[in-house]
This record gives sequence, C-alpha cells and structure tokens, in this order.
Amino acid sequence: MAVDTAVPPIVQMRDITIQFPGVLALDQVDFSLRPGEIHALMGENGAGKSTLIKALTGVYHIDSGTIEVAGARRVFDSTAAAQDAGISTVYQEVNLCANLSVGENVMLGHEPRRQGRIDWTAVHAEAQRHLKNLGLELDTRSVLSSHSIAIQQLVAISRAMVLDSKVLILDEPTSSLDRGEVEQLFAVMRELRESGVAILFVSHFLDQVYEVSDRITVLRDGGLVGEFLVADLPRDALVTKMIGREMTDLAEISEKSDRAIDRDGAPVLSASGIGRRGGVAPADVSVYKGEVIGFAGLLGSGRTELARLIYGADRADSGEMQIHGDNVKVHSPRQAMEHGIAFSSENRRDEGIIADLTVAENIVFGIQAQRGWTRRVKNGEQDAIVKDYIAALGVRPADPTMRAGNLSGGNQQKVLLARWLATAPELMVLDEPTRGIDVGAKADIQRKVAELSDKGLSVIFISSELEEVLRLAQRIVVMRDRHKIGELDSHDVDAAGLIDYIANNEAGSVAR
Repeated sequence: MAVDTAVPPIVQMRDITIQFPGVLALDQVDFSLRPGEIHALMGENGAGKSTLIKALTGVYHIDSGTIEVAGARRVFDSTAAAQDAGISTVYQEVNLCANLSVGENVMLGHEPRRQGRIDWTAVHAEAQRHLKNLGLELDTRSVLSSHSIAIQQLVAISRAMVLDSKVLILDEPTSSLDRGEVEQLFAVMRELRESGVAILFVSHFLDQVYEVSDRITVLRDGGLVGEFLVADLPRDALVTKMIGREMTDLAEISEKSDRAIDRDGAPVLSASGIGRRGGVAPADVSVYKGEVIGFAGLLGSGRTELARLIYGADRADSGEMQIHGDNVKVHSPRQAMEHGIAFSSENRRDEGIIADLTVAENIVFGIQAQRGWTRRVKNGEQDAIVKDYIAALGVRPADPTMRAGNLSGGNQQKVLLARWLATAPELMVLDEPTRGIDVGAKADIQRKVAELSDKGLSVIFISSELEEVLRLAQRIVVMRDRHKIGELDSHDVDAAGLIDYIANNEAGSVAR
C-alpha cells in the first residue's frame, strides 16, 4: 500500500532529546507517523527505539523537543495521558494479569457498568467481540495463565484495541508467535491500516518488516539515520544503516561452525529415553565435546521441554543420563550445575536477568549459586570476572554498576551468557538466546557461541530462526508435537528442507 504523503501526520515528533545519567539516549530525533500506514522503527538494541516509544507514550519525560498528535501540541506526563490522546501500546514483554480471566484482561480498566457496578455479562460479551476481531475464538472466562504465551500476546493486542485507538504501537508483538499466528496478526494489522489506524511496528524479524510495513525509520546510537519507503531500501542496505558497517559476520560464523566433530569415545552428555508424561515423549540426545546440537521445530514442538529435562528444571520420569560415560542423576538445576551443565532460559524476564541487580551482580550470580551463599565471591575476584566478560562479550554500556534492567534486550542476553560462562560449564543449553534482539547483537552472540564451541564447549542451541540453527549446529534434533521426529546433519539440509522435514515426517522416522 502506498503511503499518502499528502495526509498530515497524526504523530509528529521533532528534535526529541532524552538524557539519562551518563547516557544520551535520544539526540534530536525526528519521527512522523501517518494515518493508514504501518511504520517500522528499526535499529540495534540500544539504538533508542524503546526510548522513543516511551517518550511518545508518557513513560519518559523529554528533555527537549516537541510532540504533536493530530496537529495539537501535547505534553504527556503519564501513559494515561497518551491513551487519552488515542495512543495504545503493546510491549515486547506481555504485561497482563495471569490470574484473571481472558475477558477481564481484555477489558481491564474499561469494564461496562450497570447501575454503578461492573456488568460481567457485558464484560465478557465485549471481550468476545474484540477477540473475534483478531480471529480468536476463546472462552473469555478461562484463566489467562492456562493459555500459551502466543495467545496471551494476542490478548494483549486485543486489550490495546479496546480503546479504539488512532495510534497502535506494537513492540515486538510477534516474538512469541508461530507462523500461523503471525499471519493472523498481520491480517488484523492490514485491516486496521485500511480503517485509518496508524501502526508503529517494532520487530527484529526483517522478513516480517518487509512483509507488512510501508515505511521504515532507522535509529542508531540514539540518533536518526533516516526515514525510507520500504520499496526504496534493500535489506542489506537496511542492515548496514542499522549497524553502521557491512554485515560479513554471518558468513564468518558459518565457516567457523563448518568443522568436523570427533565422536570417538563417550559424549559429554548422553540422554537415553529421557521424557516426561504430559511434557515430551522419550527421546535420545547426545552431545560431543565442541559440538553444537540444534533443537529445531515449531512453537510448542517440545524443544524447550526437552532442554529443561536435560537441565533438571523439570524432572524426567523416564530415561537415564550419562556424563562422559558415567551414569548421573540430574533432578534439579543444582545437580546439573554440579555436572557442568548451564542453562539460559527463553524467558529472559522471569527466569533470567534480575532487573534490580547490577550488571556485575547478575554476572557473578551463577558462581555464587555454585559455591553457596556462605562462600561469598570476594570483591577483587568479582571485579576481575566481570571486567573480563563485559569486554569479551561486548556488553554496552560497559558499566558493571548499571542496573541490569536498564540494559537493552541484546545486552541483557550477553550478561546472561556471561553469567553461565563464568561457571566454566562443559555443556551450555541456550534456549532462544537471540529472540527479540537486533541483527548486530544476534551476530555477536552467534559468533561467541561458534568461538566457544571451537574451543571445546558443547552447546545445545534452540532457536525459532532455522537459519541460525543451520548456521551454528553440526547436528539438528528435529521436534514436532512433543516428539523427537528425527536427527539431521546440518550439511545435508537447508532451511526449506528443514521446514519440509518438520511438516512431513512423523515420530519414529529418525534420519541420520
């Protein structure tokens, strides 16, 4: 759809500057959003995307610059003020009340009332109507926590649409959705665009940006790089503008990962028939020294469930495990750590980063857990460890005293990687380590995984992006419907072949 440049912007931000202690987060940034368009906001983590959104939605006070909405100068001192101006936001991390019903979450704060009291029948009827607009048929009286993260994300979007907003901000809305759900969301976005709603879309999936967007604004290091029509900006040019350099890293990573693995002798880890009723069917997994094993499959295929059994986060009720050929019991994360297994969860917010602790405290957290709280990591040792890993992983800003919650998603992920590397594991289990982070940070993390495995670290790597799995892994465990359906050599298959294998093979048809 062509953007009608004759239509005045519904949002016009000029010379927006925001400064935090020691950090210029936004430096005189301009941004415009027109009715009836989907406008992608792109940039690396830390480029200023979230800061710009929070400036528009009243979360952050701007130090200088102006914001106009529908031609009127506005100063937002709260999110409620932005909502009153017709601006709704769905952030990357789903912020809902999991203990309430679906209907209560959709209508929260906007419940129909009758004679001064909430009309619960009307609440659920209205919620049902808004959900149907997203193509969702849900029991609105069911508890939200009983639904998948993907469904919860769509409920959050439905909740934002209750306000009949003229501006809808979607910050990584597809990060937890499978392809079918993405198509469902895009269909809704296109309908909203046709009805005149202005959509600000943030995503790290370049394919999705080019599939659904009309214009792209690129930020880098808190500054405006430029505004472009999608048709005028090739993908390689977009990546170059985002990171400020040509992107040659991925080819180098592939070359480093393209190496022979010595599979003589006992593997670092061997799991035979490991499974859990209601979780994942019994499966065999082996990982050799210096090998990267990819877990591939669609959302809900059982990748994470299998990884959690290996780490002891969930207790297996079948099978056995061996470390270097010796039988071991791994019934808890502590036992896994004792056997040299580290695990970085896909749920970075709830099971990973500790937002209120500093970067340094987050990095040494794993070592401290290993030793127990009676043997404190001394300050000098902590400083040396933290300094080394901040430098090795390129954490930005390189400030160990910064609150970890103030870091961008990509830098939080680097801190988590540092935490587990500091425990000197033999096997690292990485579940979606690059989800929701930009192309530059993704390349940084993939490069580090390739380097570490080349030096002998064994890795289980889980990603929804099959190209990442193929780029890093020497072997791929393929999952579907909570079963291991096959095992492939990454040299023998490409992304299209892997998708075909996932779609057309049944459990038990194991290929090697």
